[in-house]
Amino acid sequence: MDNKVIIVTAPSGSGKTTLVKYLLERFATLEFSVSACTREPRHNELHGRDYYFISPDEFQKRIADKEFVEYEEVYPGNYYGTLNSEINRIWASRGVVLFDVDVKGALKLKEIFKDDALAVFIKAPNLDILEARLRSRGTESEDKIQVRLSKVREELMMEPKFDVVVVNDRLDKAQNEIEQVVAEFIK
Repeated sequence: MDNKVIIVTAPSGSGKTTLVKYLLERFATLEFSVSACTREPRHNELHGRDYYFISPDEFQKRIADKEFVEYEEVYPGNYYGTLNSEINRIWASRGVVLFDVDVKGALKLKEIFKDDALAVFIKAPNLDILEARLRSRGTESEDKIQVRLSKVREELMMEPKFDVVVVNDRLDKAQNEIEQVVAEFIK
């Protein structure tokens, strides 16, 4: 199997993580690329499973040591990045890399991996639904919700740069759609 990658991205609250987990259940060849970040873990997140939670100083050191394929300051003071070691680990086991990344990181990864990448953009049916989803999480302050909502408009403008767009209006429909495009890409 070629060294392929699947990049799934979305504005916050669009259902990206839910769809990524679904893909991992459906395809044994897919392996999740754990990103590194400098933010604090949410109550249900584990280091090494959801993210590698590292300090800003360690993140900067890893940038200097060229350990990242790509990285981004997604929110002020909060860095996220893809470690070379994650991709190498997955390819060594003959797996297909599955990324769950922010929109700018996704575009960088698509630029790097070109035709070996499938870039999927997930979006909520509208901004009201997206805002309701963010609020229902109960994981962030009002200030953080407003920051995320202001970023959504910018991210939605990048939608045409992706290979596939999945509107997550009904979960079963979105799951079906993403499963079909991924199956076609990896076969």
